Amino acid sequence: MTESTPEVPAPVPLLMPAEGVPPVVDTEEKFLQALQGLKDGSGPFAVDAERASGYKYSSRAYLIQIKREGGGLHLIDPIPFGPGHVLFTQLNELLNTDEVILHASTQDLPCLREVGINPLRLFDTELGGRIAGLPRVGLGPLLESLMGVSLAKEHSAVDWSTRPLPHEWLNYAALDVELLIPLRNKIYELLSEAKKWRWAEQEFASILMAPPAPPRIDPWRRTSGMHKIKKRDQLLVIKNLWIARNEIAQAHDVSSGKLLNDAGIIELAIHKPITKKDVEKTLRPIGMRARWSENMSTWIAAIESAINTSEDQWPPMKSGADTLPPIKLWRDRFPEKYAPLTHARFAVQTLAEELSIPTENLISPEVIRRICWAPPASSTTVLDAGAVAQAMAGLGARPWQIEIVADSIAMALLEREPREIPVPEVPDSEPVVD
Repeated sequence: MTESTPEVPAPVPLLMPAEGVPPVVDTEEKFLQALQGLKDGSGPFAVDAERASGYKYSSRAYLIQIKREGGGLHLIDPIPFGPGHVLFTQLNELLNTDEVILHASTQDLPCLREVGINPLRLFDTELGGRIAGLPRVGLGPLLESLMGVSLAKEHSAVDWSTRPLPHEWLNYAALDVELLIPLRNKIYELLSEAKKWRWAEQEFASILMAPPAPPRIDPWRRTSGMHKIKKRDQLLVIKNLWIARNEIAQAHDVSSGKLLNDAGIIELAIHKPITKKDVEKTLRPIGMRARWSENMSTWIAAIESAINTSEDQWPPMKSGADTLPPIKLWRDRFPEKYAPLTHARFAVQTLAEELSIPTENLISPEVIRRICWAPPASSTTVLDAGAVAQAMAGLGARPWQIEIVADSIAMALLEREPREIPVPEVPDSEPVVD
């Protein structure tokens, strides 16, 4: 007789904050009251922000939620105050007296920093869950598995620039921080028990110290569907359309995709229509939208400009960015680099499985590729983990990562024959020209 597996209780729906939905902080008087309430509390601050992604060009925050034990839950509308307001300065000073808890912090930190919130101590529950080895690390799944409650996500994709914000949206936003503090404590326990807390500390600090991402070289090359593009004149159409769309989107603070989505740009580049009728015919199969036609003259002008540009002005198929060749080319063209790469990736994957941590969190795949492409000179002939460790540090790897994987990568660099099992290939974002 087999022993039955005990049933896991169904998560309890979390329908509203324990103290109810607070009024929106949209005046200086209410902001001062919120500051005083937070000062009266103790411990870390649970913080979240809502943006109007998919609706607006900017990534500004349209609502900031903060909760502290004994300090209440507060919903701050940043729009009436604006970036750099003295009350945000005071809020930042208060937040920096303790730890700030965010979920998927890299998404919210830019818009928080825009208003003047710059945390000095961070706990990221999403990243902490990854390092702890949890299989699902979205806020909802973490609350279900660790806290036994479920969150409704029906308002996750709404336009948060709407004013006034509906009560049910505010309730949804408040719930995102309602249990963030006890969730943080649960994840901290898991990290400590697994002796991974030091790893998490270094990762959290790295996020806060990371400089702003430099401007992308040829950002138009990241248009979805570029693999369909085979000719340089088509690239010029994409470039012109992307730049025209971006200028309109920025000027009117509207999402670029609402003006003309990437699929539309690719189709226009392939067919190069120059009349309204032909543009509509080209876009109709992918759902011609009224807003796309609002800027019809702009799209046609961008296409005509590309058609009338001489070939010597067409963009090259490959950008000038510091990118490595696609992995699928390494096996045949660069076997001396491909062989160490297969062994390094296998070794890292093995270590990740042993440590119950996602491979990409154990070490960035880009770090592995860079070192295998341009290894430290001495490491190609003798085992030199020190040189590899130094190279990893130069590429941004944290001390705990170097400590775990440097030896394995150093050994892989000595390999001259690839592993029989092929390395999984990552889709390329740019067209490849032989």
